[in-house]
Amino acid sequence: MKVLIAGLGSIGRRHLRNLLALGERDIILYRTHRSTLPDDELVAFPVETDLAAALDRKPDAVIVANPTSLHLDVAIPAADGGCHLLLEKPIVHSLERVEELKSAVRRGGGKVLVGFQFRFHPTLRKAAELLAEGAVGRVLSVRAHWGEYLPAWHPWEDYRQGYAARADLGGGVILTLCHPLDYLHWLIGEVDALWAFTASLGDLGLSVEDTAEIGLRFASGALGSLHLDYNQQPVAHRMEIVGTRGTLQWDNADGILRLYKAPALENGGLPPQAQKQSSAPQNAWRTFSPPEGFERNAMFLDEMRHFLSVVRGEAEPLCTLTDGIRALELALAAHRSAKQGELVRL
Repeated sequence: MKVLIAGLGSIGRRHLRNLLALGERDIILYRTHRSTLPDDELVAFPVETDLAAALDRKPDAVIVANPTSLHLDVAIPAADGGCHLLLEKPIVHSLERVEELKSAVRRGGGKVLVGFQFRFHPTLRKAAELLAEGAVGRVLSVRAHWGEYLPAWHPWEDYRQGYAARADLGGGVILTLCHPLDYLHWLIGEVDALWAFTASLGDLGLSVEDTAEIGLRFASGALGSLHLDYNQQPVAHRMEIVGTRGTLQWDNADGILRLYKAPALENGGLPPQAQKQSSAPQNAWRTFSPPEGFERNAMFLDEMRHFLSVVRGEAEPLCTLTDGIRALELALAAHRSAKQGELVRL
């Protein structure tokens, strides 16, 4: 299998290393030589600086890992040429050329996997399974919180020059940390309306928003809230789902998912112990942990393993182009709500 990697920043290098770990060796690099990382690990691979020349090498698959605003400059001609795509998130920074991408994919016949790696987190996948089984009853509300500290994200570069901090490259906290917009849609269902407040509140000197509060109303009637920021120390990433029959809590720090299932109601009344306690006893919680030795790259490695299966025709993408477009629509709706000061219906 021949794979072209477009963009050799942090995520492009990760995908390269994971391809090698999975035994792939026929790899071409398309790059502009603007990466701030050293080139030592790249010297063994052929490099093209012209996209047409890179695509003339007839790759089976293209990994689109350049800055967000430049994604479709690569993805559209690659899709038109019949390549399968691993398209990093967010798929782009605006909806302007999305229809063009969809048309190119239809013409070329390739498959698209969008790089929302949390779809491959073992305990988030367990959460999806539990929700499908009705483990917490009907979902009433969900809260997700993700605070990062941007200067520590890519310590080898000036954080103010990275794509996450630059509007021209598709940065800002909503687009850059849009993973929860995807996994909340995946876990809870369609969003029919949202509101948002955004601001640059920290001391980072950014021209893009570094903080966002987003309220979500799901088609099911459930309500949600999402906090994103570039300022938090220490970082935190967690989620809580409240249902009619229990609660799910997930924390990315240790990967642990906790499930509380409420005791069955008697004759439609309160559970027997409701009058005896004000909080759930610890032994009422079930805990689901990631596999022993699990670490962050395992998600990316499983994502790449899945992508190779998609390219070979053995699987359908777990996170489709339609999913990627929906996450982008939610992110852009949040920007629109914050700018206009009103609820946005989807």
